[in-house]
Amino acid sequence: MTTIVFLHGGGMGGWVWEEIAETLRAEGHKVLTPTFTGFGERSHLIGRDVTHDVHVTDIVNVLEFEDAKDVVLVPFSYGGSVAPGVVARAGDRVRKVVYFDGIVPTAGQSVGEAMGYMSTEEAGGLNTLLESGEGPIGTGVDEMQRAAVKEKPYKMSTEKQEWMLARMSDMPMRGMVSPVTHGADAIDTQVDYLGVVGDVMEPQHERARALGWNVETIGPDVDHGFIVGHPERALDYLRSRL
Repeated sequence: MTTIVFLHGGGMGGWVWEEIAETLRAEGHKVLTPTFTGFGERSHLIGRDVTHDVHVTDIVNVLEFEDAKDVVLVPFSYGGSVAPGVVARAGDRVRKVVYFDGIVPTAGQSVGEAMGYMSTEEAGGLNTLLESGEGPIGTGVDEMQRAAVKEKPYKMSTEKQEWMLARMSDMPMRGMVSPVTHGADAIDTQVDYLGVVGDVMEPQHERARALGWNVETIGPDVDHGFIVGHPERALDYLRSRL
């Protein structure tokens, strides 16, 4: 039995791992699917004080209070920016890290910068504004995703797309613009990375390769939503790394 801890993406929550988690639990693994503060069922906690570091603390506390050891940490998308901080603070509990098309952050850089959504100056200014108690609480990612699929649907069944979009929530803006305390180079254990070619995270793949991580790619028959649309692809890759 392996203890697997999944870290979800932007606008999501622990719910996004439902099919993957059920399968792995049936195979005898212990699976934890925490939700970051301000997301999903914890969306009522969204606020201007929810920084990126809060999300790192969310997962560190899960590992400690669940007494999780020898963990395989599996970050997806936004979760990739959280994983290095978790390893830096609770690395004695993590055996290895397996990324699913995740952000590969640099210390001191915000997630918004890492994704190319804003400049250093823009992120810093917005972070300062939020810290003062003003500015937008959320990013509006949920509504942006719902609008985007009208022009470019996900590469998954209509039923799965509707299931995913119906559950998406906003996320704290501060998590996007506050500096990331620990960069990807803080991960001092084995890292395997499964990326999707031709999609939003493709620039992150080169960052992963530059760090010496084991990078494999899939596509173009799947997209960034493959953990919902094609969970068997994620499961096959993960099983081979446990």
